[in-house]
Amino acid sequence: MRGSVVKRGNGYTVVVELDRDPVTGKRRQKWHSGYRTKRDAERALIELTASVHGGTYVEPSRQTLADYLTDWLAAIEPTVRPATHHSYARNLRLHVAPTLGTVPLRKVDAGQLNALYAALLVTGRRSHPGGGLSPRTVRYVHTILHRAFRDAVRWGRLTRNPADAADPPRAGASTRPVMTTWTGDQVQAFLAHMRGHRLSAAFLLLATTGMRRGEALGLRWTDLDLDAGRLSIVQTVIAVNHVTRVSSPKTERGRRTVALDPGTVAALREHRRRQVAERLLMGAGFTDHGLVFCRPDGGPLHPERFSRMFDREIAKTSLPRIRLHDLRHTWASVALAAGVHPKVVQERLGHASIGITMDTYSHVTEGLHGDAAALVAGLLVAPVVSSALAAGGVGDAD
Repeated sequence: MRGSVVKRGNGYTVVVELDRDPVTGKRRQKWHSGYRTKRDAERALIELTASVHGGTYVEPSRQTLADYLTDWLAAIEPTVRPATHHSYARNLRLHVAPTLGTVPLRKVDAGQLNALYAALLVTGRRSHPGGGLSPRTVRYVHTILHRAFRDAVRWGRLTRNPADAADPPRAGASTRPVMTTWTGDQVQAFLAHMRGHRLSAAFLLLATTGMRRGEALGLRWTDLDLDAGRLSIVQTVIAVNHVTRVSSPKTERGRRTVALDPGTVAALREHRRRQVAERLLMGAGFTDHGLVFCRPDGGPLHPERFSRMFDREIAKTSLPRIRLHDLRHTWASVALAAGVHPKVVQERLGHASIGITMDTYSHVTEGLHGDAAALVAGLLVAPVVSSALAAGGVGDAD
């Protein structure tokens, strides 16, 4: 065995013997400290010497978790969406760095992670002292850390991923936001209220297609074929740290073609005529980005401000309050309840799989099971019953 266990102070240290320096020929040793019992140190010695022989040994580093996460965020930035990178950085800064940032990367263990998750559930909301984060949010923090530690293993900075042994809270269906939708009559009432508004066509498009907010705001005139009654979704407008950016759809399924109904096509034609007149009034102050829905000067609409506009317009009516994203849920719920095939709904919504659609709208599809049971039973059983009745009755006593 290439190594030894040494007692130091109140604990034990593992000394690992490495190959001699190839240049100087000097003996090389690496010390791993922090073991509370001799048994723990002996177990660690076995694992460390095995990793030396197997070529997977990682030399101890004094790099802290915070320093590593800074390196990691910089390294993955070109590989993820800007909004995703911002979300990772924000969650690590707010929820991980204050507690574990100064801990050496190699000393982070599952117990520390579990203690972090427990604390976040109780006091994680810094904007509301004493308030905890939801299990869904804490699990998201765990997901970020798991990916970061996985890369640390791949890069040779850790021998194992401590998040593998951690126990994040479950993010079950009970932690999902409550889905609130409008009825068809309520959608019509809102659209009637918006008639004459410079962005009325945007809300109509969201209501009749189930498009995401960013997809509608990123739509360009070149993406529209009004004669054929269809549009192509190839880009989105997002807000990263409150700054508007143009990005690509979240998934490959997000790049899709959506058919339009005649009423929506007519509204878009009218919107284009109105935009041309608005552009003439702006003159040199208009910057053409080719967007279907934009500010009066041609610039992209800020997604969060667009949602707040929706909130303000609802407040002017007697309609129940819903989020802008709930227009998408409304379209899907109405479509499924009307008997539109879930595969068609999935493709129009741009979900990565039909499983996501069925899971998201299970409250609708469950209601269709009774109809399906009666329909199929009617096709299979009714002819048999009718034949039996014609032959002399069913279930008569002898």
